[in-house]
Amino acid sequence: PGHDRRYAIDATKIKQELGWTPKETLESGLRSTVNWYLNNRAWWQPLLSSEYQSYYQKVYQMS
Repeated sequence: PGHDRRYAIDATKIKQELGWTPKETLESGLRSTVNWYLNNRAWWQPLLSSEYQSYYQKVYQMS
């Protein structure tokens, strides 16, 4: 209860006031994001290591 069931993006106001329109559709943006993660494993995979997780918890004092 109380949680939104759906989020709808409407860029009408920003288009009217600033003339901005998105360069990506939802589908192309998701595709680009997935491709980035697939092509940049060396950047994000170390973040999954227990060493990094320990460092992160220590620096940000998370329990």
